[in-house]
Amino acid sequence: MRRHQRLRHPRIQARDGSIVSVAAEEGLPCHQDCNSREGKISRYSGPALPEDILLHIHSLLPLRDAARAASVSRAFRNSWKCHPNLYFSNETMGLKDTLHGPEQMQLDFISTVYHILKRHSGTGLKTFGLEISSHYDPCHLDSWLHLALSSGLEELIIELCSGLKMWSGMCMPWYNFPCSLLSGKSRDSIQNLRLSSCAFHPTVRFCLRSLKKLYLCSVSSTDDELQCILSDSFALERLELLSCSKIINLKIPYLLQRLSYLEVKACLSLEAIQIEAPNISTFRFSRRNPVQLSLGEACQVKDLYVSHYGAVYFARVDLPLIAPCLEILTIESHKEMVNNITILPSKFYQLKYLDICVPGQYFVPDYDFFSLASFLDASPSLETFILDFNLRRVFADPESVLGELSQSHMRQTAEHHYGNLKRVKINRFHPARSLVELTCHILESAASLQCLTLDTKCCCSGVSHSKSGKCFIFAVRAYIEGNFPSTTRLDFPKPCTLDVKLSLPSNV
Repeated sequence: MRRHQRLRHPRIQARDGSIVSVAAEEGLPCHQDCNSREGKISRYSGPALPEDILLHIHSLLPLRDAARAASVSRAFRNSWKCHPNLYFSNETMGLKDTLHGPEQMQLDFISTVYHILKRHSGTGLKTFGLEISSHYDPCHLDSWLHLALSSGLEELIIELCSGLKMWSGMCMPWYNFPCSLLSGKSRDSIQNLRLSSCAFHPTVRFCLRSLKKLYLCSVSSTDDELQCILSDSFALERLELLSCSKIINLKIPYLLQRLSYLEVKACLSLEAIQIEAPNISTFRFSRRNPVQLSLGEACQVKDLYVSHYGAVYFARVDLPLIAPCLEILTIESHKEMVNNITILPSKFYQLKYLDICVPGQYFVPDYDFFSLASFLDASPSLETFILDFNLRRVFADPESVLGELSQSHMRQTAEHHYGNLKRVKINRFHPARSLVELTCHILESAASLQCLTLDTKCCCSGVSHSKSGKCFIFAVRAYIEGNFPSTTRLDFPKPCTLDVKLSLPSNV
């Protein structure tokens, strides 16, 4: 009878085939060797672990594993009351629509969150997150946030995957984040705030003294409402705004001295960005149409990503004046219509890395690639230059293009020496006349060049072959190879497969 009572304890099979049984009454594990004929259970006889070690072990477990441990061990059940990281989602709680059904899954989600939060003492809670994929009664979210924010929370994550609903023909957020909760105890402790697909309408300025990271995605907030947080968040280091459609004029105040990373993406109503914070080193801006951009006199942006209509022209003409400290510049242009880039005396004196990308569907067929040499002329410190122009739809007859190349005269420019340029890569290389001219110009002007890669992976697919049966890219080989110095080693892989890679010996 006694042996029968012991076997009633939860049993888990270990990786080695042994059976682990946890005695919930004592909180001590029992071990049974599955190969033992007698089937005797030996109780763990070692010393009990101190409570602080148990708390630490339990805090390192993912939420789902922590719940399992608490269900079979009194020791872990007690430590569950002060688990530091609570992130609730269907995945972390093991809920599947196919097994439970959407309505039952929602009921299980609600009851589980309430059960855990009400048992939690609030002590030691550092991270609280909700990932919800359907509409809930906002009262539930308000109640959960009230319980979570009553302690010194450091990280708050609200991900409402289906956070928008149709209202009078317009998409409106179904959940209004209770900003008043941030003025309580967590005001001095919260460091990371992530909100997605909800309304966020602070009515008064309140200082989140410890806030370091702010992420707003599809959040309904106006310019003034955003300023309620930005104006007094002096510790802010990272700000990300994605698809925030109500922001029109974004102002980053000078008082944000610690702000180093700024990302603004797909904010469709945005008209102007005024950056006064002096220590932003990384700035990423992405939108279909450009906006009025002011980086301030104390601009220290070193890493810039810009993506919008006409971004190549904007980068060459305007950026040297408003972002003089750039070291890394990545450009993604949409509908680049300007065929010639004005050569200006302004320069990128510190630029070391330049990456220009224009998707093929947005490209002008007769674009003058040779005009991009003005970027190289304006960047005396440039070390890496990457081009990615998708021209697959442009050249229907490669032979005719090659004929033009063989009969044309290479354009000449004023003598330039790119003394620091070491790596050049042209993705989706095509035998466009101006692109070949640019390639030869680089070879003639970059004495320090270590590697030139002409990536032909994508250019051959869907393109007709010449009568000789050879892919058109290899007809360009002799044309470009003739412009190489004798010290250059030219290596080609098999036809129509990988890259054309040209390398200089290490002693050059």
